[in-house]
Amino acid sequence: MDEISLVDVWRTLVRQRKMILVTTVAGIVTTISMALLTTPVYRVEALLAPVAEDSRDGLSALAGRFGGLASLAGVDLGGGGGDKDEAIALLKSRSLTQKFLEDNQLSPVLFADDWDADSGKWHAMDPRDVPTAWDAHQLFDEEIRFVTENPKTGLVTLAIEWTDPVLAKTWADQLVERVNAETRTRAIEEAERSLSYLNKQLEKTAVVELEQAIYSLVESQTKQMMLASVREDYAFKVIDPAAIPDPDDPVRPRPLLLVFLGSVAGLILGAVIALLLGARQGFEASAVRTQ
Repeated sequence: MDEISLVDVWRTLVRQRKMILVTTVAGIVTTISMALLTTPVYRVEALLAPVAEDSRDGLSALAGRFGGLASLAGVDLGGGGGDKDEAIALLKSRSLTQKFLEDNQLSPVLFADDWDADSGKWHAMDPRDVPTAWDAHQLFDEEIRFVTENPKTGLVTLAIEWTDPVLAKTWADQLVERVNAETRTRAIEEAERSLSYLNKQLEKTAVVELEQAIYSLVESQTKQMMLASVREDYAFKVIDPAAIPDPDDPVRPRPLLLVFLGSVAGLILGAVIALLLGARQGFEASAVRTQ
């Protein structure tokens, strides 16, 4: 088998330069068409700081002295703010997401191609083809909402990617509000249950030391309930709120990147075809004909 030199390869590529140019232009035109026909998607981000448990130091002494009683009462001596991991989990949870989607009736928005706005009905004739709450959650969780935590700073980024930048910002703001409201409500309810238990135990005991312990726990729960009632940013504090991006700055598609990739793909495709043709015809014969 004859060896193929780089000179033969180069001569073959030069001989097929018109075909390579055609495939390169075709790649550019194809990617430009894709960019023009694809609906742009925008990304909005909100930078969040989990609220610090600012009462932990003050309640640590109570935990040491009355930990057993606090456990029985369901009292949390960990602090006045919400738990960071719990707050992040709630932000990504199915229950909160589905409630958010249902309250805002977002299924027709998420599946706009399947929805007839004029009649207010789905296009699908078969009920099994109608998008369900499960489908809406899957789409929102996998392709629209993204939650990431910076391990160094502990800051949390909530990102929403959608075709309408204004709507994306609204969704980001509403999700943060819902998480704060939900954690605040849970904290108040837990404190109320704890206070109810402690007050019942206070009526049963006549031991002074135990009464003092219960009064201390009652005081801690009362403070926590008051804090939850007045603090809006109970789970997350917004460091950098979501902002509406510029209409000319979608996260995808990126026209310039697509054009570059299209030209490279077309160039490579043309070169491969040229080399295949050269191999079929024989590189040496091709070289002779170009001389």
